[in-house]
Amino acid sequence: MDEKTYVQLYGILRPLIEKETTQMREPISAHERLTATLRFLATGAKYRELQYMTCISPQALCKIIPETCCAIYQALSKDYLKFPSTKQDWLSIAQDFEQKWQFPNCLGAIDGKHIAITPPPEAGSYYYNYKGFNSMVLLAVANANYEFVYASFGTNGRVSDGGVIDQTDFYDKLINGALQIPEPSKINGLPYVFVADEAFALRPDFLKPFNVRVLDDQKRIFNYRLSRARRVIENVFGILVSRFGVFRSQINLKPENIDKVVMACCELHNFLRRNASQSYSPPEHLDHEEPVSHEMQDGLRTDSPHVANIAHGQNRNATEEAKFVRDQFMVYFNTNGKVPWQDAYA
Repeated sequence: MDEKTYVQLYGILRPLIEKETTQMREPISAHERLTATLRFLATGAKYRELQYMTCISPQALCKIIPETCCAIYQALSKDYLKFPSTKQDWLSIAQDFEQKWQFPNCLGAIDGKHIAITPPPEAGSYYYNYKGFNSMVLLAVANANYEFVYASFGTNGRVSDGGVIDQTDFYDKLINGALQIPEPSKINGLPYVFVADEAFALRPDFLKPFNVRVLDDQKRIFNYRLSRARRVIENVFGILVSRFGVFRSQINLKPENIDKVVMACCELHNFLRRNASQSYSPPEHLDHEEPVSHEMQDGLRTDSPHVANIAHGQNRNATEEAKFVRDQFMVYFNTNGKVPWQDAYA
């Protein structure tokens, strides 16, 4: 983070993290609190290691870091992780997906990750996931600009694939028709949808790939076009893990404090994408297509054994309506919505 961006962030947070001077002692300054927290998020260092970097005791850091993460979430959520609340908000996201990824009527790419934690002593197998480690799940929706438009953290790792999204307020609003999703487009006749992978159930508003065992040419084209749109959420998680070292080891905090840390990282990601994208996530760190051939090149990012995909779902029976919607997109991508290079990569 460059100096200009830090000063901007500090100006936003200072009123929330500055403590009053008392007769007993000078408080740890807002600057020291913020720099200690950012260093923790960026490195994942233990509190005893941070003590030597910050000259703040582990006992004080134990309070300062969760408090500051909470302040980050409180201060940035309105402007940097504001969930779309109107049809126009969703239409703006869809327009970006169509312009950048040639995928019409896409409201966001959705995915989830298991984040490794050190469980409380009394937790037993409550957080134990299918990968063989203890975790909590971060579920997120990304826009075409590699930003979170929604993030939910806290589901225990033991919950099966389908159960992760079922426990979010996003899903509650979705199934109750409270998301303000626009009506199907009058231009192409297609409904508005989210794009997902095999971990999620096929729904009229959730598109997932066709099973690879039953592919013909048209289905391969659909899967290719879907994967291009889905790459944004994969990139978002990749940037998050590369830039915030706290995800590269088990997070050894109380579950309620882990929630504060993870959500602060999501909001800082959006803040830095908008205010310091060249240093935070330069083009070479993102997957990108060659401008002429459209061959996809992987970005330069750091993986972590402490972050894992959520499990692929069972092949649950989709409704006829959900299958029909996916077929509509498949036909569109093979006719009016075809792009010249797709046959070479499908």
